[in-house]
Amino acid sequence: MLSLNSKIPMPGFYVNVIAGDGIREDLGGTEIPSLEDARTLMSDAILLGRDISSRRLEICNEAGDVLLTLPFKDAIKPIA
Repeated sequence: MLSLNSKIPMPGFYVNVIAGDGIREDLGGTEIPSLEDARTLMSDAILLGRDISSRRLEICNEAGDVLLTLPFKDAIKPIA
């Protein structure tokens, strides 16, 4: 995959969402600079007030190997 802003190849990741009703596969891949940046993919649903605490992200490389499984609840910090 190529970065939108340069011609330097970016790591190709596939970010699948796993929920109680099944898996939503990322068939096209997602351009993100690092695995840490994958955490930011959850913010839209959280900001919309959706209860996503039971979902998780499964981040795979281009070969299909699971690199990281991240429960959404781990990315949510309660407001004190």
